[in-house]
Amino acid sequence: MKRAPMRKIREALRLRANGMSTREIASSLSVGRTTLREYLSRANRAGLDWPLPVDLSDSDLEARLFPQRKGDDLGAIPQPDWAYVHAELRQKGVTLSLLWEEYRAVHPDGYGYSRYCELYTRWEGKLSPVMRQRHPAGERLFVDYAGATFDVVCPKTGEVRTAQLFVATLGASNYTYVEASWTQSLPDWKSAHARAFEFFGGVPAQVVCDNLKSGVTKTCFYDPEINRTYADMAGHYDTAIVPARPYKPKDKAKVEGAVLLAERWIMARLRNQRFFSLDELNAAIRPLLDQLNGKVTRHLGSSRRDLFDRLDKPALKPLPVEPYVYAEWKQCRAGLDYHVDIGRHYYSVPHTLLKQKLWARITARTVEVYFKGQRVASHIRTSGNRQHSTCRDHMPAHHKFREGWTPEKVRLQAARIGPNTEAFVEVIMRKRKHPEQGYRTCMGVLRLAKAFGADRLEHACARAAELNAYSYTSLNSILKNGLDRASRHRTTDEPAITHTNIRGAENFH
Repeated sequence: MKRAPMRKIREALRLRANGMSTREIASSLSVGRTTLREYLSRANRAGLDWPLPVDLSDSDLEARLFPQRKGDDLGAIPQPDWAYVHAELRQKGVTLSLLWEEYRAVHPDGYGYSRYCELYTRWEGKLSPVMRQRHPAGERLFVDYAGATFDVVCPKTGEVRTAQLFVATLGASNYTYVEASWTQSLPDWKSAHARAFEFFGGVPAQVVCDNLKSGVTKTCFYDPEINRTYADMAGHYDTAIVPARPYKPKDKAKVEGAVLLAERWIMARLRNQRFFSLDELNAAIRPLLDQLNGKVTRHLGSSRRDLFDRLDKPALKPLPVEPYVYAEWKQCRAGLDYHVDIGRHYYSVPHTLLKQKLWARITARTVEVYFKGQRVASHIRTSGNRQHSTCRDHMPAHHKFREGWTPEKVRLQAARIGPNTEAFVEVIMRKRKHPEQGYRTCMGVLRLAKAFGADRLEHACARAAELNAYSYTSLNSILKNGLDRASRHRTTDEPAITHTNIRGAENFH
């Protein structure tokens, strides 16, 4: 029961001496009548009445009204190891009730359960804010970047470049990982996670991150949207990404404290050193990190490394067998030419997915395209040259016949039949605005060789050239009517047609 201030008890004694009833006193002082009767009863047992002695202080009054019981003497009752209790509470399923039962099994004359909980709460209240949160072993890894940066000097040019400090700490043991990276971009962010998991030798159930753009695409108090590439990495390691709530730094108080320690234990000690590469900087960070994790805290009596070996390490999930391959995800849309633009190069997808929203998974060597979770295309990654990588199976049927055709290829096919055929197809392509517009006609011309033979087609092309009939229909008609045979027997010095009404060359000057 929470005690009323001594001034209220003094006032209660004064009002009772003035003849007021218990109900009236309780109403005047806003104290329950039962509680008031308890105070007045204690005053009677202590022999106190109004007026109280002038030299009776509030502390003396409280000591006489509420004398300390023998059971409250902390030296008379075996004291629990509160640091051990605090550490054990981070184990899954461990409760204060269970620990109290174990305590009483060793010390039958120890504290009762309620007093045990009260003393632990009082002890826990002396911890720093970073230590107040209870985190089950192996449950959470808190990650963030420090606000301060390192300067790294290029040894060749003297250019100064800033390096970011990535910090990750486990919830139960506070075991911490620190490394320097060039940026806070997605590749560096994910690579730092992978190296942190390797450092811990396992994977936690959750990763609690800040709402930086590399991790969270859309910040929302209730429903944040995780970056697809970041989520892909979490899926590979079988962990869950849990962003802290916006503007709620207490959600990641663990890493906030770890960042402060990293700045004091690592950055402050390296402030007067000059570094010429990122590897050199990380090499200087590692021994200081080992010192930080090996330091024994005064309150808990153990180091972060000891707590890690006892709490977090056995509870972490194993690392995946296959190493993580960095891949970026990009949302894209298939154009009218059934290609998607990835890094200024165009990769084909099935033509049925025109204008559909797709996801592209991009690695150093491959580009994979997904639609509704299913892979629909896979290509070898090519540099951005504004060219096309097209799979024949992705093309519609009426496009496939043209795939691979060029004006040179058409001429080569025709030249194998004969010079007249070659000249015929060349005229067809030349008369079109674009050579591709004549591919279909040329294909029809070349196929006539299968039906009528290459020799007849060659003479038919010569006959069509004489008539200036450069079309598939005219050439097919010449072959069907046998006009190509007549051209074989005609000599070159005779007119094409002999008739009395036709004059010869001698009639013209």
